[in-house]
This record gives sequence, structure tokens and C-alpha cells, in this order.
Amino acid sequence: MDIDAALSRRLLALCLHLCGNAADAEDALQETLLALHVARFRGESSVETFAYRVALRIALRIKSRRRQAGEPSGEPAASGAGAIEAAADVAKVLQAMARLPTEQRAVLSLFALEGLKHKEIAEVLGVPEGTVWSRLHAARKRLQMELE
Repeated sequence: MDIDAALSRRLLALCLHLCGNAADAEDALQETLLALHVARFRGESSVETFAYRVALRIALRIKSRRRQAGEPSGEPAASGAGAIEAAADVAKVLQAMARLPTEQRAVLSLFALEGLKHKEIAEVLGVPEGTVWSRLHAARKRLQMELE
């Protein structure tokens, strides 16, 4: 299965958000691309949805391996290139998102960062659409609490 550059960048962004550091995200992307290359796509969903599902599972597996090995997960850091105040705000939000439970962080990432619709997120995660709604609601409430 061929993946275009735009989808590859979006998959890398998802992996980076879930893994928390660039090295693990790049490893997750490479494993994802390899898995997609050998996968048998049955056409039950869109190619993008299928690719997101594969990337999500691989990124979470890599992050889990790091935790089990006792290695630091690497919190997302703010870039010093922009305004210091804006970068500090972005860093706070990313750090707060990193403290969310995995299910909530995944739903919030796919919705807010990747722009997927609820139905697409349900397909990626393999859960009912109602579960996506409830996880997204819980994630928003918890994120708000983390930021206060």
C-alpha cells in the first residue's frame, strides 16, 4: 500500500504526540509504513483510517515498551523559535495532554490535532461512535482540570 507524503506527515505528528519524543515517533512511523506495506487492506474503511489505526497501535506499543523498560518517555518540549509566552502556553497544553489516560489522549489527538470526524475516530480505534463522544467529553474535562 502506497502512502503519500501528506499522510505520512500526519502519521508522524500522531506518533510524536502519542510517543512524546521524536526518536520514538520516527521509529513508530517507520514500523507503521512497513506494516502498511505488507498489510492486506480489505477496503472496509478508508486508507487513511486504516493507516491511523496501524500507527496508533504501533505508537502506543512503543511507548508502553519504554515505560516497561523504565526509560523516560520524553515530554513534548516547546520550541524557542516563536514568542516565549505562546510557546509556554503550548508546552503547558502538551504536558497536560501527556497526563491524560491513553484512551482520552488518543481520541483528543485524532480529533483536535488530526481533524478526524467522530465516525472516523471510531473506525480507527475500533470502538462505537458513542464511545468516541464520551471519551472526547471526558478528555476535554480532564484537560481543563489539568490546566487550572
